[in-house]
Amino acid sequence: MTSLQEVRVAGPGDGPYALAVGPDGALWFTVVHAGRIGRLVPGEGEAGSHQLDPGCGPTVIAPGPKGDGALWFTEYRAHRIGRITVAGEVAEFALPTAECGPFGIAAGPDGALWFTETAADRIGRITVDGKVTEYPLDAAGAFPSAIAAGPDGAMWFALNQGNAIGRIAMDGTVTTHPLPTEGAAPVGIAPGPDGALWFTEIGAGQIGRITVDGAITEFPLPDRAARPHAVTAGPAGGAMWFTEWGANRVGSITADGTVEVHDLPTPASEPHGIVLGPDGALWTALEIGALARVTP
Repeated sequence: MTSLQEVRVAGPGDGPYALAVGPDGALWFTVVHAGRIGRLVPGEGEAGSHQLDPGCGPTVIAPGPKGDGALWFTEYRAHRIGRITVAGEVAEFALPTAECGPFGIAAGPDGALWFTETAADRIGRITVDGKVTEYPLDAAGAFPSAIAAGPDGAMWFALNQGNAIGRIAMDGTVTTHPLPTEGAAPVGIAPGPDGALWFTEIGAGQIGRITVDGAITEFPLPDRAARPHAVTAGPAGGAMWFTEWGANRVGSITADGTVEVHDLPTPASEPHGIVLGPDGALWTALEIGALARVTP
């Protein structure tokens, strides 16, 4: 029996958005509207937080490459990339392209961080010492969103307005794979235990799967208006888990497409990011100011 419980970590208008597990074994999360990075050790009291520029809009957060000892995050409104150590020391790096709207970020196999620039149609790369390289995409207005490291040594990303999944090799070569469903508007993407990438189709109410050679399968959700947003791998060998932003639920999907969904305790809580926590549970960020713990 799946159980769900909420942990209050911010005010109702502060907007917890995305989560990651840090090298210290804690949950780290962005608080987008309040301009903070939060930290919670599951089962050990209240969350702490680190104040940034209140208007910077910290959005997606991810652990740095092996040995870095920090977490990296995008500042969507300030057009910067941030780094925070487990001791709370913050560094911020301005990006070469003005008003580029960085959103997704993930560590790559090359020891750097790769990120998307939603408003500039570019994929960015930043080294741990702050050197930035940008790679333009061919399509205008494609709105690259989430990004993840694939099992093939490349980075994979969702083109929300381009209605495609993209792949960028370490040398900057980009390949795109159009989606079968028109208006699917993919957002979240994550590697699965099956060697494929899984993604959410917020516009079509589907979960998608793409192999590293570009074969795409789409799985309709029971509620096509659910607005699936983020996706992550669950416990080892298990299902993928996702948030239904528009339906106030979290769900799971197995490799054969079997879907289960679970209502969140508080109505209209607006779940966004989701991650497998250090305690073996799934955690999702709720825009109402809480994190929800989901025990499969």
